[in-house]
Amino acid sequence: PVTAGSIVVPYGHVIGNEKWRGSEVAQRLQGKVRLIFEDGLGLVDFHLSNRTCILLISEADLIAGDEFKRRLVRFRNASSLRGIVIVEKTQISDQYYLGVQKLVVLELGMVLLPVANQGEASQLIIQLVSFCVREQSRDRGANPFLHKQRAQLAEPAVLQTVQQIPGVGKTKALLLLQQFGSIHRLCNVSINKLEEVVGQTAAQQIYTF
Repeated sequence: PVTAGSIVVPYGHVIGNEKWRGSEVAQRLQGKVRLIFEDGLGLVDFHLSNRTCILLISEADLIAGDEFKRRLVRFRNASSLRGIVIVEKTQISDQYYLGVQKLVVLELGMVLLPVANQGEASQLIIQLVSFCVREQSRDRGANPFLHKQRAQLAEPAVLQTVQQIPGVGKTKALLLLQQFGSIHRLCNVSINKLEEVVGQTAAQQIYTF
């Protein structure tokens, strides 16, 4: 397990787990980001900064069984890093996705981003790297205007997740997130508070879910 500060990521670089060398995701990252491979990253697949890392769950991981779940739980319990989970959601692995979503978002409170393939995963990592670079620049220069970009990064993924709740469409999902701010707070809110936002029927469905 890795704690914040024990891996030092050079500014604008990505440190990749040696097991991904030669993979499609690594090949697509080459030339787009400065990628360094290292052994001994343990549970983490890619370090984007000293504080943010990626745990990549492939289609094969999903089909193979529960080992990836144990890895995520171990990471959450032992690490002070901000972990972003990228999962390959394909026609084959789709049946496992809801279980992954429940574990990652509701139980572990982590960000989950679905992708169709490793090519999409690499594009997402490139976007996240530029976000981390901006965040590091902000930390150095304390630029308050970059905070908005960080908020926007998580919104599509969070919004998608809330829409998975039965009876919740895009409008209700937006209302709930505006009111409660995060999925974690939404999970712990009383049914009365939910009723005030979405009405009795939807509130009951959300609360039960």
